[in-house]
Amino acid sequence: MKKIVFGALVVSSFMTISGCKKDYLETKPTDKVDNVSIFTTTANASVALNGIYRYMFERTTTTSSNAQGKPGVAGILLGIDHMGEDLHQANATWFTSTGEGNYVAARTDNAASNLYYYRTFFRMIGNANYIIANIDKAEGTQAERNRVKAEALTLRAYSYSYLVQFYGTRYNAAAKPNNQLAVPMPLSPSDSRMPRVSVETVYAQIVKDLDDAIALNVTTVPNKTHINVWVSKGLRARVALTMQDYPNAIKYAKEVVDGNAYPLMSQADYQTGFNNLALSEYMWGSNPTTEQGDTFGSYYAQIAYNANTTYQRGTPKRINSALYNLIGANDVRKKMWEPAPTTANFPLPTTAFVRVPYMSRKFSVKAVGDPSLGDFPWMRSAEMHLILAEAYARSGGQDLAAQNALFALVSRRDLTAVKSTNTGQALIDEIMVNRRVELWGEGFRYLDLKRLNLPLDRTVVPNYTATSVNNVMLIPAGDSRFLFLIPRDEINANPNIGPQNP
Repeated sequence: MKKIVFGALVVSSFMTISGCKKDYLETKPTDKVDNVSIFTTTANASVALNGIYRYMFERTTTTSSNAQGKPGVAGILLGIDHMGEDLHQANATWFTSTGEGNYVAARTDNAASNLYYYRTFFRMIGNANYIIANIDKAEGTQAERNRVKAEALTLRAYSYSYLVQFYGTRYNAAAKPNNQLAVPMPLSPSDSRMPRVSVETVYAQIVKDLDDAIALNVTTVPNKTHINVWVSKGLRARVALTMQDYPNAIKYAKEVVDGNAYPLMSQADYQTGFNNLALSEYMWGSNPTTEQGDTFGSYYAQIAYNANTTYQRGTPKRINSALYNLIGANDVRKKMWEPAPTTANFPLPTTAFVRVPYMSRKFSVKAVGDPSLGDFPWMRSAEMHLILAEAYARSGGQDLAAQNALFALVSRRDLTAVKSTNTGQALIDEIMVNRRVELWGEGFRYLDLKRLNLPLDRTVVPNYTATSVNNVMLIPAGDSRFLFLIPRDEINANPNIGPQNP
């Protein structure tokens, strides 16, 4: 099959590597670049790389590629946050009908959102594979070849890190090797109709890709939309935490924190709406223009308190009230939600906006006059502080180091904070509360429940509206609902895929 690059993306690559139907990823071309010539120079390869970054925040618009309300990876992260208990809404609407908040989509092999998760990350992998396979021969400086390759390796690892968590059971460091099946693992453009490999195999490849990217030591990239060595190290720390590999989680998170390339935000900056790539602790993020944004389906259209979209006006997102009550009175993060919003303490653009208790003001639109534009953070340095604290606390015998790591973050959020004296499980619990508060809305809670083998318990959330998730309020730890089914389209197209998830 001839490969064509559409919009600087090799759209047929996923079809080739996963054996999907010919029209599975057909999109309307915006640019056409012949695949034979795209990798002859590092400049051309950079165009393909930029296409992957753009795909991360764009929603495609054709029938075969579209999923309403799913603006790329940010839409996926918002979807899985609705699978937790900390971010929720007051009535049954979007994320109920998509089947995410009620765990229907994860367990339905032809659910649109399930298919979108699978396709999005494999499409990113397919394009990264083309770059990795060809960049060493591209004309250009060695520094440019290294940069493009390191970025592509990290993007591939990033994509597999989500796929393995969605479609594989949790990684258990006490039960190695983790031989349970995950997903196919194409690593070259020629890989096609591949069987699923084990969770252990996928994580080993993720670690290898990140180690290879880190070894290239790329410190200079065009801007924060691109991955440098600090982001590769940050992802290495994130993956190590998921694998309960606490020494490496400590090693890489500490390198990022100590490097101080992305200092924690001031309290004033913290209250500006989490919408600007220039914020100091944004390590990596999207930066769409108004023309590139998805006006009514973007991430900010669905969560920014002042996004002038029908969905957001009528369904503001809110925080678990029990979690909110654990935030210190002088903590700037307490200002991110309003327990009793009024016209005085929570002004909104028009009277069409609804106010609900504990609604969020963490995210706001970036530009006046644009109803839904914002720069989404794929990674912030605050997460590195939390990884460092948690990994120390779970390592045993390092409570003091964990207290210090936590205080480095908390003391920036609350200028009156004192260092924690908690130890053991109490210290871990304190760190996890801070993690839930700090990373609210950024796509972590469902993944944390799964990696830690915790139950989903919405019954302890005083302000949770059960009907917003079709009364799915309690899911036991280890329940099959935490495991996504392989999409039916993949099973039908790939005779080697193997058995469906239980």
